[in-house]
Amino acid sequence: MLAYIVESFDRSTKVIDFHYPNELLQRNNWELSDEPETLDDILISCRATLKYAIKTAHPRYFNQLSTGLDMVGLAADWLTSTANTNMFTYEVAPVFVLLEYVTLKKMREIIGWQEGHGDGIFSPGGAISNMYAMLLARYKMFPEVKEKGMSSVPRLVAFTSEHSHFSIKKGAAALGIGTESVICIKADERGKMIPSDLERRIVEAKQKGYVPFFVSATAGTTVYGAFDPLMAIADICKKHDIWMHVDGAWGGSLLMSRKHRWKLNGVERANSMTWNPHKMMAVPLQCSALLVREEGLMQSCNQMQACYLFQQDKQYDLSYDTGDKALQCGRHVDIFKLWLMWRAKVCVLCECKLMLSGGLMSLQPQHTNVCFWYLPPGVRYLEDKVEKMKRLHKVAPVIKARMMEYGTTMVSYQPQGDKVNFFRMVISNPAATFEDIDFLIEEIERLGQDL
Repeated sequence: MLAYIVESFDRSTKVIDFHYPNELLQRNNWELSDEPETLDDILISCRATLKYAIKTAHPRYFNQLSTGLDMVGLAADWLTSTANTNMFTYEVAPVFVLLEYVTLKKMREIIGWQEGHGDGIFSPGGAISNMYAMLLARYKMFPEVKEKGMSSVPRLVAFTSEHSHFSIKKGAAALGIGTESVICIKADERGKMIPSDLERRIVEAKQKGYVPFFVSATAGTTVYGAFDPLMAIADICKKHDIWMHVDGAWGGSLLMSRKHRWKLNGVERANSMTWNPHKMMAVPLQCSALLVREEGLMQSCNQMQACYLFQQDKQYDLSYDTGDKALQCGRHVDIFKLWLMWRAKVCVLCECKLMLSGGLMSLQPQHTNVCFWYLPPGVRYLEDKVEKMKRLHKVAPVIKARMMEYGTTMVSYQPQGDKVNFFRMVISNPAATFEDIDFLIEEIERLGQDL
């Protein structure tokens, strides 16, 4: 494991040793046998697992929002696994429960909620944090839904940007609200929600007899890194008495930046916020927090008061038995990585300026997402725009496939709306340098010269 860590930061090593699934299945014996393996066989399996793993800590890995490997965070993760406990009660996780209490309070203070009052919990990722927010918004408006179900409430509708994360619709599906009850609001050319369209759609929904109960604004969209205008959205939510949630899974960490926190102006008016330290703050996976402005709401919404866990006659303050406000029973200790990293260092968010050469066109970045097209020589000078876009759409997938075969670097791609496939480079790895970014651009040009 230590050798793998050293190798992960070595630029002369590959980011990925790619094999197709059927090849990888045949290269090693992954089957579970009826008899225990020898120690030598176990070590061979461990080495093979790391050999074919993606080096997400590699300075030239730009593929996802969660990158890098922090040594303090890694040590904290090892300590957490050594302790091997559950987060449901103070009884079995006294220090971890207290650290979660302290850290969530600090995060609420940073959001701007008075004296850090409110509630929160660490969950298994931003998608679950967003679903928690939707669950709380529904319960706040119709508390009877907890016992009587969706048949006891009118047709509910939620609103989110057309550029928002898919987890908003997934949450609606899981909660029985339905994906058709999530109304997608138009975004402008930079990917920000248009407040006037939000208000128009809310009014339309009311006229149809629907009940608007939830608006999810995004602070740092997955593709463009766009920040919705939170202050204007807060005004609309207040006017129509709708729960306002901010999905800051990606961009929430800008609250730690004196220079960039203005992009989240208005977040203090939200009812809830998702914030993933495992993204921009480089905390090892997983580490996602849901912060809630109203104290006690999570408990009343989710508690079942199981008497074998949450006895009411324990000798300590029962408010520290936080498990009953979670949907899970077993809950992993995610707090220690964040708490220890926070204690050990000052969070520094950097700004990256990218110079693009003649063969690349970029969309203006708002965060550390840099979206761009590579126009190879065979496409660059085409005059027929329809044919040009048709051929350009095929460029990024081909280059990405070649890139994975060579294993030298990794970057993501996707279409968006009427835009054909483009590259999305995410810069969140503290180990990445300008030279690594230059390498990626040069590698794209090298791999696409013949297209």
